[in-house]
Amino acid sequence: MNDIGIFFAIVGGMLSFFSPCVFPLLPAYITHLTGGKIENSQMKVNRTTLYLRSIGFIIGFSIIFIALGASASFLGNLLMNYRDLIMQLAGILIIVFGLQMAGLLNFKFLMKETRIQTEHKPKNVFSSVLLGMAFATGWSPCVGLALSSILLLASSSDTLTQGIILLGAYSLGMAVPFFIISIVISYSLKTMKKINKYLSKLALINGVIMIIMGFFVLSGQMQKISAWLSVFSLFEL
Repeated sequence: MNDIGIFFAIVGGMLSFFSPCVFPLLPAYITHLTGGKIENSQMKVNRTTLYLRSIGFIIGFSIIFIALGASASFLGNLLMNYRDLIMQLAGILIIVFGLQMAGLLNFKFLMKETRIQTEHKPKNVFSSVLLGMAFATGWSPCVGLALSSILLLASSSDTLTQGIILLGAYSLGMAVPFFIISIVISYSLKTMKKINKYLSKLALINGVIMIIMGFFVLSGQMQKISAWLSVFSLFEL
């Protein structure tokens, strides 16, 4: 499952970051994280502080995501005798999440907000890590759908290590655009406005990717694809 699963996890993380209920809030996240402010469509922030605290924030949410991946994989291994059933249920749920993400379904309970709010601004890198952990435990429903899909994939993985790798890949998918866009918007917020125009299309793409992954898991094709990729890599060597 590693090769194709990691691909889905990274792409899922990237598209989660660009979801309509996360990306538009990025300036608020950054100003809260760094203590900066927005004036005349420009963010006033110390860039060294921005770099260090963004990294701390990324480490924070990565810790939570990876821990969730390990937990999901551990639970899946405990239920090893029901692996086929778990994979079928996981595939069905991932498809449902994908349809919801693409806007083809509208289950309100899947869109329930559990985002943690805090008025205490970080004073150092360590507090930025804690803030990242706090946000990860209850981030917006758009991230919840993609994250749940990857967790379901982790629960059907063969080993604990695979679950950790999958959620590490998901975290990486979110971390890279988060860090890059944070730096870009510190110079100008115009980039935010340009990207905002495409958020609905990105949500649709994210939904379609989750649906495809769901069908792969449901049909058992995920393992077959990974096996073929492994064989192909051996021929390359």
